[in-house]
Amino acid sequence: MQKKEGEQLQKATISFVISALIGFGLGYLVFDVIMGDSGSGQQTEQADNSQKSEAKEESTDTKEAKTVSVDDDNILNKKGCLGCHAVESLELQGGAVGPDLSKAFVNVEGKHGKPIEEFLKQPTSAVMSGVISKNPLTDDERKQVLELLKEASEK
Repeated sequence: MQKKEGEQLQKATISFVISALIGFGLGYLVFDVIMGDSGSGQQTEQADNSQKSEAKEESTDTKEAKTVSVDDDNILNKKGCLGCHAVESLELQGGAVGPDLSKAFVNVEGKHGKPIEEFLKQPTSAVMSGVISKNPLTDDERKQVLELLKEASEK
């Protein structure tokens, strides 16, 4: 008799777990995937359009030296640097996870113990070592990054 009750309890527990997983899965599907995409896509598109129009207005209003914008086809966009870093001196909005790169051209050696040219080849920080090893820079790309960071440090 105890064996029969144990089997019934085990079946009930398994049924409960399966039902809970199905319920959470359906909830995720309905509320996050289906309903979440319909609103966020429009919001993202609107934000992108407003940023582009602001960038166009700035470029027509000021006739100063050319600055790089997020919309430009620059190396920091191409290599994904702006996913973690911003470059405020060039008005490049990016992620907030990594430090702002406005003064990286002059500060990297003091902070990481090697010139920026070498740091971009073999970083001394654990995070950047992983990033660079997965997505290494060619010599030409490294040159472009250095030129952009030098320009940023001079502003």
